[in-house]
Amino acid sequence: MIKTKAFLLILLLFVQQLIYAQEFKIKIIETSDVHGALFPFNFVTDHPSNGSLAQVLTYVNQQRADTNQYVVLLDNGDMLQGTPAVYYFNYIKSDTIHLFADAMNRMQYDAGTVGNHDVETGHAVYDKFREELNFSWMAANALHQGSDEPYFTPYCVLQKGEIRIAVLGLITPLIPEWLPDKLYSGIEFDDMVDAARKWVQIIREKEHPDLLIGLFHSGVDYTYGGTDANTYRNENAASLVAKRVAGFDVVFVGHDHKGWNYTVNDPDGREVLILGTSSGARNIAVAELDLQFDAASHSFIKTSASGHLIDMKDVVPDSVFVAHYAGSFNVVRKYVERPVARFDETIFSRDALFGPSEFTDLIHRVQLDLTHADLSMTSPLSFNAKVNEGIIRVRDLFDLYSFENQLYTIWLTGNEIKNYLEFSYGSWFNQMKSENDHLLKFRLDEQGGIVFNERTRSPELEERYYNYESAAGIDYEVDVTKPVGQRITIHGLSDGRPFHMDERYSVAINSYRANGGGGHLIYGAGIPREQLKNRVITASEKDLRFYLMQWLDQQQTVHPQIINNWKVVPENYWKAGKERDCILLFGK
Repeated sequence: MIKTKAFLLILLLFVQQLIYAQEFKIKIIETSDVHGALFPFNFVTDHPSNGSLAQVLTYVNQQRADTNQYVVLLDNGDMLQGTPAVYYFNYIKSDTIHLFADAMNRMQYDAGTVGNHDVETGHAVYDKFREELNFSWMAANALHQGSDEPYFTPYCVLQKGEIRIAVLGLITPLIPEWLPDKLYSGIEFDDMVDAARKWVQIIREKEHPDLLIGLFHSGVDYTYGGTDANTYRNENAASLVAKRVAGFDVVFVGHDHKGWNYTVNDPDGREVLILGTSSGARNIAVAELDLQFDAASHSFIKTSASGHLIDMKDVVPDSVFVAHYAGSFNVVRKYVERPVARFDETIFSRDALFGPSEFTDLIHRVQLDLTHADLSMTSPLSFNAKVNEGIIRVRDLFDLYSFENQLYTIWLTGNEIKNYLEFSYGSWFNQMKSENDHLLKFRLDEQGGIVFNERTRSPELEERYYNYESAAGIDYEVDVTKPVGQRITIHGLSDGRPFHMDERYSVAINSYRANGGGGHLIYGAGIPREQLKNRVITASEKDLRFYLMQWLDQQQTVHPQIINNWKVVPENYWKAGKERDCILLFGK
């Protein structure tokens, strides 16, 4: 009997040694900023697309078929905004399980993090969505107001064979600067670095994971918007967390749509892999990790780590997945096919980058008609969209107005309006010294040359185009020969009334801008953030696209036209710069 027990013990130790001598391979796949791209089809253009979860699933299934590795599938937020498909199941068909919750469950996601555009859908949508998911939907720094308790799951632990993998979720904390507070009522957002320090310690002490993964819906460039590494509640703090909080093996990033694959060192000198996708499921981020059991520490040691960004363009969509959701696909396609009105002219969003345009002036008209405000402020929300003359369908409204912003009316003084516009045009137009200068303000390198995006090979603007804010309801000029802060001359209200700097005016504006997005009200008009709520006169219940659809339904035939209430001077400078920069950006 004793010999038998000894033999079994020796056999057990031998088997354990065989197991622990193995090198375990972990492949972690991240999707991020999918923005509703479930199907390999663009419902707005009515054409096939190059990115979708259906294609991602093909790749994932191929990896899961390889029995020599463990596969982890993660999503890093901003799933619930961006296409007619997700809009339909957010707001139109909400009495069943959300299409995207069902699809992500079917794909067997292991974990996910909440994105700011997910919160933008409102409690009714994202609270329901969270309950329908079969996996943890995380954001450790989104707290119940007045409490240290997370509103969402802070982290999860995944068991893949012998390997314990802890995943910590964090969300960009600047949501209060972009969204109406009713969309996140009862939630406050903590600094990402502070939250990571707290939860990494808890995870280490309680869970003893073999790998620690950061799943952060936040970008990499912590200097964006004039901030720095010490800015509290930095919007893009993902790499800061990796550098300042020891213990992460991989940090997956999102939010900025840039696509990242590089390493940094944590406070202990260990390499941390930083990975992130672009957007729209056009690519995925993949971390490949090798682990080996270390008998001395009785733990698994990471022996290698590499990152890859894998393009989905040539990946065939999973046919079973596509067939399963064919009914939902057809319902959405029928929804976007509905005629709304007729345009008697084609309009282009690119025109709005260079000056007055039919594209943005149509939004001005709608906002003024709906609110009866003195002024309207708006910007192009699409970089290069086109709405053709003829029948306008629901699909076209997603080009005409890309985001689910609400419509606000606020009050501003004449001086605040001028400073608001000075701020906008200061980051929009270059200071021109001759007709040979650029009209638009591009990002420049140290030698003064234009910076070109490595991925798109296109010139980079200094400011995002959706912050190019123009006004309607007043007549004004923008002098591009003048320095920033001295460019705007307001001649009067467009209805003939005089414009006074010390008088108050009602201004139609979207919710993103009204809550401080882009900085126009805070840094331009000089209104402290905590006082913005006091400026609100009215706020719409639904998003502006909903009211835009109603407005077009009533019009039946729309004549897009330029209001002609503002212009750029000197005109010869403007025309020359416009022609040059249009060719630079669009090739013609």
